[in-house]
Amino acid sequence: MMPSLQQRVMHHLEKIYAEINLPSDLAAVAEQLIAVMRLDGDAEGPAAHRNLWTQADIAMITYGDTFQTPDEKPLKTLARVLDAQFKGAINCVHILPFFPWTSDEGFSVLDYSSVNESLGDWCDIRAIADHYRLMGDLVINHGSSRSQWFENFKLGLDPGRDYFMTASPEDDLDQVVRPRTSPLLKEVETAEGTRFVWCTFSHDQVDFDFRNPQLLAEFVGIVRQYLDNGIEIFRLDAVAFLWKKIGTPCINLEETHEVIRLLRTLIEHANPNAMIITETNIPNRENLSYFGNANEAHAIYNFSLPPLLVYTLISGNSLYLSQWLMTLPPAQFGTTYFNFIASHDGIGLRPAEGLLSDTEIDQFIATMEARGGLVSWRAGAGGTRKAYEINIALYDALQGTIASAGVENRAVVDASNSTATVTDSTATVEANTDSGVDGLGRARFVCAHAIMLAMEGIPAFYVHSLLATRNDLYRVEHTGQNRSINRHQWQYEALSQRLADSDSEHSQVLAELLVLIRLRRAQSAFHPNATQYTLQLGTQLFGFWRHGNDRRQSIFCVFNISASPQPLRLSDLNLVVTDHWRDLISGADYPEGTEVIELAPYQAVWISNR
Repeated sequence: MMPSLQQRVMHHLEKIYAEINLPSDLAAVAEQLIAVMRLDGDAEGPAAHRNLWTQADIAMITYGDTFQTPDEKPLKTLARVLDAQFKGAINCVHILPFFPWTSDEGFSVLDYSSVNESLGDWCDIRAIADHYRLMGDLVINHGSSRSQWFENFKLGLDPGRDYFMTASPEDDLDQVVRPRTSPLLKEVETAEGTRFVWCTFSHDQVDFDFRNPQLLAEFVGIVRQYLDNGIEIFRLDAVAFLWKKIGTPCINLEETHEVIRLLRTLIEHANPNAMIITETNIPNRENLSYFGNANEAHAIYNFSLPPLLVYTLISGNSLYLSQWLMTLPPAQFGTTYFNFIASHDGIGLRPAEGLLSDTEIDQFIATMEARGGLVSWRAGAGGTRKAYEINIALYDALQGTIASAGVENRAVVDASNSTATVTDSTATVEANTDSGVDGLGRARFVCAHAIMLAMEGIPAFYVHSLLATRNDLYRVEHTGQNRSINRHQWQYEALSQRLADSDSEHSQVLAELLVLIRLRRAQSAFHPNATQYTLQLGTQLFGFWRHGNDRRQSIFCVFNISASPQPLRLSDLNLVVTDHWRDLISGADYPEGTEVIELAPYQAVWISNR
């Protein structure tokens, strides 16, 4: 028999607080957590290794206010957009932080218990959750410096008095790993005198101190509220930094992993179909550790995919992507990869460490800058500055190859330009950066998503990729933040007109992607946990074989990642001669005796026996 919930929670707490002399009784803490989640302490919980997903699961990532309509709350507009444009294709929606916030576009949370009134309310959240599997952010590493909790910290009041991490400038902090270049500690005057709070990301985002079990109970209560309001998937934001120990790198510590295991235990007892996804923008090997032994994250963001895939398509060489895919371990049942190419942040470079050389990363950065991209930096060892991520709209990133990127960058911001949008005072200008364009950008862009859709894992589309949104340099200028380049806000009426125009790039790209999405959803061999083997096809082709869990369907997924036609010898795929093979995308049949097919630049084929 499995241990009861009470026993499991106690086990987690004993490991989390093993090195801390707590004044509180851990048994009482365990009872508190179970009570907050409204659970039965004698319950055994669901069986392990259950897949909570199928090949039909396709996610979309969006801000709550990406779509704007006069006199309507953005969450209501979002619901209309989902039904009008994506119904039957997208079934999972990640709404980025929709709480009151003070900075970082929502990731500096003022109040975890309410919806930002400028977006809507909990009724609007539940209305979306009624029709789509809803993912929400548990911004668990830090909170706003203007939150009530932090005000109480400064005043020495509860709740909040001891919720935030402090340190001394004299402490050994040289090893601390951070994604920013700002000073780690912020001086604050409190009722107890001058204190220095820990700020991994910014001085408005003060790190929590989970050495206090009461703070853990607060977040368990937040989880319960989110479950009650229809959130079924929990994205643990920046969770790798959660636990701190002076004199260590303060990232990926064992206590952090144990907190995730505890949250999983509580969440899956409350809702057996709920999931945890960890957002850990770190090197590949470290990222993989968040699967645990199928007892931590149900899914992990596949952070190495965006830089490697974009680099592959602009370099015309699949070597590094193939090498990485061969070493990517198959996820155990009950776990899977969360595949994405673009996000609200940028193309992370830390996950490319050890996969691309420093020279190749520099070349990659230069190419992206030539397409209007920007670079965000982090603090390296000894106070050095290192590139952390590239901020760019994916559609612009894939408009040319490295060889065609030498053209002087020019950003066009002009109301007469076909890609500029200036409709009223609330609109932004969408800037077209056309440096290095070679005319194959759309094919390259669709190929990237054909690869993502076919890979092991759950595919996730950033909304602006689905809409072929370009660099928004006006928004960057307005906010002063590099990441704003890929956070355009659409006036929905203007967007609807573009999507209704069959000649517009936005309409054409969305139509092509929706065809691929619907194809993927119908194939058992594209189950997130179906077998995957990397094919050896040279450096200008990239391919892998997917085999359904019931062993009935095979799909050979091959992609020309170069700007010139490439021959594909079908004998290299070892197609079973007794089966009938056809390309699911083009519909082309390959009868027995077909030796070679030619793939156009950036053409994708999904060759299936069913």
